[in-house]
Amino acid sequence: MSKRTDDELARAWHELMSRYHRVSCVLDRALQSGHGITGSEFAILEQLAEAGPDHSMRMHQLGEHAHVTQSALSRLVARLEADGLVTRGMCQDDRRSVFTCLTANGLELYRAARPTQRQVLRTEGGDCLAAVGSAFSATGALPG
Repeated sequence: MSKRTDDELARAWHELMSRYHRVSCVLDRALQSGHGITGSEFAILEQLAEAGPDHSMRMHQLGEHAHVTQSALSRLVARLEADGLVTRGMCQDDRRSVFTCLTANGLELYRAARPTQRQVLRTEGGDCLAAVGSAFSATGALPG
């Protein structure tokens, strides 16, 4: 890869991150004002809501898809648990594993907040994915 291509890739990366942070801020404000949760908390609720009929996941699995550190994930889940939106419990088969389960209140909040999140993504985030595609196309380094 030439230096010019590396510089173009770096500029595209910075542009993408700027767009991502802008959308994240708008999303946090909309979810906080409308539903009393952050974007990170919404992401946890969404993962659990989509985790199957029991709406539960091992903390380890939840952490694999969360965009936060393990300690931040623990704090997020603790806040959600204190608000009655999730519960945590030990796995019966493996006492080392902790399950996080969405409560009925958590599922209700997720369903109420989902349209807000999708609206923000539609109005504010549409150009992020377009930017990713054009950045990789311009450098010839398509994700794969």
